[in-house]
Amino acid sequence: MIKGLLRFVIAVIFILSGFVKAVDLVGFSFKMEEYFSPAVFNMLFFEKFALPLSIIVVVLELFLGFMLLLKLKLKFTLSTLIALCIFFGFLTFYSAYYNVVTDCGCFGDAIKFTPWQSFIKDIVLLSGLIIVFILHRKEFGRKDEYSSDQRRNSPDTFKYILLGVFSFVMVYVMYQGIAHEPLIDFRDYKIGTDLKAEKEKINKNPSEYKTFYSLKNQKTGEVLKVNQDDYIKKTEYWAEGSPWKIEEGKNESVLVKEGYKSEIVKFKIEDPTGMEVTDEVINAPKAILVFSYHPKDVSQNLLKQVEAKVNSQGANVVYGVSTDPNTFKTIKNMMMDGTAIKTIARSNPFVLVLQNGKIVDKQPAKDYVK
Repeated sequence: MIKGLLRFVIAVIFILSGFVKAVDLVGFSFKMEEYFSPAVFNMLFFEKFALPLSIIVVVLELFLGFMLLLKLKLKFTLSTLIALCIFFGFLTFYSAYYNVVTDCGCFGDAIKFTPWQSFIKDIVLLSGLIIVFILHRKEFGRKDEYSSDQRRNSPDTFKYILLGVFSFVMVYVMYQGIAHEPLIDFRDYKIGTDLKAEKEKINKNPSEYKTFYSLKNQKTGEVLKVNQDDYIKKTEYWAEGSPWKIEEGKNESVLVKEGYKSEIVKFKIEDPTGMEVTDEVINAPKAILVFSYHPKDVSQNLLKQVEAKVNSQGANVVYGVSTDPNTFKTIKNMMMDGTAIKTIARSNPFVLVLQNGKIVDKQPAKDYVK
């Protein structure tokens, strides 16, 4: 009873974890790119393989989780899941210890975990898998009925049919997320989101941060971490002749009050001179934005088609938003952080349509011009 329940719970966790990433594989690949970046593992060569590697990881989670649920090839399934959990545990520990990736993307955009929460989750899962492995070890020596002469009468036959149907559905879900838009949108930028209202909520309840200075006593060598308020109040830290000196590059900005959480906080559009035009966009009766997070990779023919179409829509505001001020030819170029663009756009380029700040449509450019 206990081993069956534990196996069921772990299987469902892996299936859910794989599913929320499967619906938005492009978004998960962006997270993989973070791990390959210079700030983390500095493996730039693998960045171009982020999407294929994301597919492999998600396929393993989904199908191994479903095989565990159906109790198929138990020794192989459990052994592979344990190895996968150890790998994830290493990544999440590295992220947490060095504070380099703030969200592992374990459950996509559906559930956010801090790095330490992700690491603890992996340790708990790993412990559960090891317990299930031990509890079922007596079954590993049995001959696989599906591969025996009793194949036609094997109860496993139906399980393999279920696995095939599950595989077909998951492949369709993954294809839709890669070729078009996620079938289920867990992002803050889903259709129907009111950017203006979200901005107001963020402004009313902002997150608060304090700077902690790293101070070193030049006489004793003692090092202290002091928050900005205490630093100002205590003159012994900064008065003339004080032995305490701020260590450059070691100061930290620490969250002291969690405000309203939304990715919309990153929605900040500027013209090439640095002047912000966000309010103009979210207050316009109709605004069409064409996003590109990798301008150099965009097909010029596609860009020409999408620019022609957005110019014909009679919108009050039409902007091209990218990381390069020379990306667009017939619409005004605006600037936005590349990571923030990826939060909005899952294809390159991508079209977002707003009415009075509310998202009413969003599509990959190749679908928009059809």
